[in-house]
Order: sequence, then structure tokens, then C-alpha cells
Amino acid sequence: MTVHNDKSSLLDSLKIERTPVKRGKTSPWLYGMVGIALIAIAAGAWFFWPDSRVPVHIITASAEGSGGGGASLDASGYVVARRKATLSAKILGKVSEVNFEEGQRVKAGDIVARLDDSNYQAVLRQAQAQARIAKATMDNTAPIYTRYRSLKEQGAISTDAVENQRLAYDNARTAYDAALATVAMAQSNLRDTLIRAPFSGVVTVKVAQLGEVVTPNASGGGDTRTGILTIVDMDSLEVQVDVSENYIERVQVGGAAVIHLDAFPDWDIPGSVIAVIPTADKSKGTVAVRVAIKTKDPRILPDMAARVGFMTAPEKDGAGPVVSRVSVPVSAVIANGKTGSVFVIGADDKIEKRDVALGLKTQQSITILSGISAGDRLAGDNLDKLHDGDKVKAAE
Repeated sequence: MTVHNDKSSLLDSLKIERTPVKRGKTSPWLYGMVGIALIAIAAGAWFFWPDSRVPVHIITASAEGSGGGGASLDASGYVVARRKATLSAKILGKVSEVNFEEGQRVKAGDIVARLDDSNYQAVLRQAQAQARIAKATMDNTAPIYTRYRSLKEQGAISTDAVENQRLAYDNARTAYDAALATVAMAQSNLRDTLIRAPFSGVVTVKVAQLGEVVTPNASGGGDTRTGILTIVDMDSLEVQVDVSENYIERVQVGGAAVIHLDAFPDWDIPGSVIAVIPTADKSKGTVAVRVAIKTKDPRILPDMAARVGFMTAPEKDGAGPVVSRVSVPVSAVIANGKTGSVFVIGADDKIEKRDVALGLKTQQSITILSGISAGDRLAGDNLDKLHDGDKVKAAE
């Protein structure tokens, strides 16, 4: 009994007395610090969290015209001259004089170059001397033949004598005619040493130099020139463009057009359709169209790149509703023949993939016949990274 009481006392001595914890009020500064920490963590997460929006250059569709009639159809080409000539000599000779340089104007009939004419002068003098001899011979035989005919009528001489004198006279006259032909040929060759401008224009190329030998025909294996100068009639300039055969029916002869030169893109040059050349280029699928330039200006030069906007005729089913046409850069369209797709950007920067009908395509722009309107915002690049419903942001 005593032992049991001792063990109980021992166990009681080993117990730990727990004093109740006195809880005081939490400081409001602690709540403030915790709130600031949470805001900082949220801000950091927002800043460092990857942005899933796709960066694109945003472009705006621009109005091009209406499809009911008078719509714009663009085509590219070059300024060409209807009257252009490389002047050469009709005979072989050495250039002794060139009177014009590139950029200078010439008038019709001006002597632009001369060939060395010393040999042709000598030939002409020889031909003239032979002609004088032949004429003297003919002049001597003519009165004798006249007298013989008179004596024959009187019965004073025989018929054979008259016939012999007639033959002498005919031979002398034939020799004189031949001599005159030789003189004419020599004079013609001498005139051909002068190269004259066939029409008024501007010298664009100077080919031959003093001392060079020129010939009217190319000689194989040699360096002989076949031309001397190239002149262009600036009043004959026009634009020739290639129009897709799919739209050629919309181009009318006599229809109005506006010409833009790549060198002066903001200059509107009035024009009109001269002709639609009645043949197609099967390799390009185009038809050539000649366009008159109604404004004459020295800034317009041959071989300049040009773009022509035609005021076209209505479509074959022109009785239908008027279709709004817009023009956008080529990079903003996924093209597939006459149709394609664009990504229209909404007010919330969310994109909508939209199917469109395509018109004429140039290197810089493409016409959209339907599907979007002027003023619509479109993604201008990175189209392969976009999907319907994605969000985009403006690229820097």
C-alpha cells in the first residue's frame, strides 16, 4: 500500500502544468503589411506572366470604288514610245561627224551625223566626166543622123548608110543615158553619207563615235556598228499594261483611266484606253492594253514603270447590288485563287477569320470585292500564327 502511494506521488510530480495563453488584440499594421505583400505578389505575377496575344501590324482597309460601274481596275506596265528609231547609214562608211548628244532635241530633217564622203565625191566626179563625154558623142552623132535622113529622102545616099548612122546615134544616146544613171547613183550615195532625223524627237542613245565604221547590215564576227543614234518622239509616248484575262472584258476602248508612275506615285495623270491588243499571253494569262497619256510632261520618260487604274464597265450581272471594293496590302490576305481569308480585328482586339472574294492583285496590293468594308482593321502580318478568336496586339 505504501508502495502504490509512492508511485502515484512520483507520477504526479512528473506532470507539466500548462498555463492558459493570454490572447491580446491583433495589430492593424499587421493586416496592412500582409495586404501590401499580396498586392505586390499579384503585380509581379501580372508583369512576369507571358503575354499570349499575337503581335501584328494593324492595317486599315481603304475604299477603292463601287462595283456597279466606274470601278477601278488596276494593271501594271511601262511607258513606251510608238515612234522610236535607231538611225543608221544606208551605205558602208566611216563616221566623220556626230552633231547631237544624249538628251538633245532634234527636228525632222536635221543632219544628225555624216560619213566620210571623199570616196563618193571622187566617184561622182568620175561619173560626171563620163557623162560629159557621152553627151558630147551623142551631140556629134545627132546632127549627122539628121543630115543622113534628109539626104536619104533626096535619094543622095543609100539606106544602109542611114541605118548605120542611126545605130551610131542610138548607141551614143544609150551611153549617155547610162552615164546619167551612174551620176544619179553617185549623187545618191553621196547624199546617203548624211544621216537625217526622220522625225522630231530627243536623242536617247549615242551609239557610234567619230572614226568608227558603220554599215547598214550586221557583219558576223566584227565590231562594225549598225547604228549611230537612237531618237524617241516624246509626243508618241503611251503606257502599255498587262491586264488579267479574267477582267479584260471590263476594259472599254475609249474609257477613262488614271496613270501613276512609280517615280511620281502621287501624280494623277489622265489617260484613256487606245486599244486592247487582240491576243493573250498564255504564259502570264494577260492581255496587253494601250493607254494614251493625255498630259504631255518632260518628266514622263520611256520605259518608266507605271500603274493604270481603269474606270471599268459594269459587271455582266450589273443589275445586282452594288459591291463595295476595298484595297489592302498583299500581306494581309491568305489568297487561294479568286477567294481568300483575312483576320478582322474587333474592338476587344479579338480577331475574326473572314472569307473574302478577291479581285485584281498587284505586287503591292490586292482588291477585295466582298467580305469586308472600308475602315475595317485587319491583321497585316503573322497570319500563319493566327486563329479565329485569338487576341492580338499592335506590333512595335
